Amino acid sequence: MVTVIFIIAFILLIIGLLGSIIPGLPGPPLSFIGILLIHFFTGTQFSNSFLLSWAVIVILVFLLDYFMQVWGVKKFGGGRKAILGTFLGLFMGLLFPPVGLLIGPFIGAFIGALLEVQDDTRALKVAIGSFIGFVTGTILKLMVSSVLLYYACLLYTSPSPRDLSTSRMPSSA
Repeated sequence: MVTVIFIIAFILLIIGLLGSIIPGLPGPPLSFIGILLIHFFTGTQFSNSFLLSWAVIVILVFLLDYFMQVWGVKKFGGGRKAILGTFLGLFMGLLFPPVGLLIGPFIGAFIGALLEVQDDTRALKVAIGSFIGFVTGTILKLMVSSVLLYYACLLYTSPSPRDLSTSRMPSSA
């Protein structure tokens, strides 16, 4: 049964990593659920401070991800239509991965800003802000999900204290 739980946990960790790139999939929360499965349902344990720290980080990154594009659009002078265009472009970009995921929010923000200001230069500036917000959020999510996957692999492959007398490594003698 422990093997099944590890398989499910690592599937969640991998989906979490993919969800860091694919909009709509909550990458870091899925990765953290994988960590929690390993902690609570196997003999492998993470420290309480590790779990609490990463829970806070995952929640912060999850919330920040949704505000990064809005922040980028507003920071570069966009309004409601540009923000709406960013999200519509993001979902339209899902139809044409991976390029659509990168240029969809950019084009959506550009069209939305163009409808607001009717100035190509300013609309382009807003679209660049949207793109910066999207890339920043994606990088944050990738970092968190990657670190959680790393720790899960590290903990899974390292021998537990009860295995010190019977190491999994081949004997060099």
